[in-house]
Amino acid sequence: MILIKNENSYTEMMKSLAHSRRNRKDESLLQMYIQMVIDDSLFKRKKEILETEINNALDTGDQQTFYKLAEKYADLMKSTT
Repeated sequence: MILIKNENSYTEMMKSLAHSRRNRKDESLLQMYIQMVIDDSLFKRKKEILETEINNALDTGDQQTFYKLAEKYADLMKSTT
């Protein structure tokens, strides 16, 4: 009888271990997905800000600022590839 209890508890322990490993894997995937969403949002916001600043520099005729911002914009776009 004791042997059967130990087998059952071992089986339950292995099921629990497999379940916890699956949960950790799922959590890792979820964290990776969340990070991708955050990174994408930050990229889009930075791009939007630079585009607005570049347009303002063009509107005011500020050539020096335009070139500086255009370089930042190009660097940002390169970072996505």
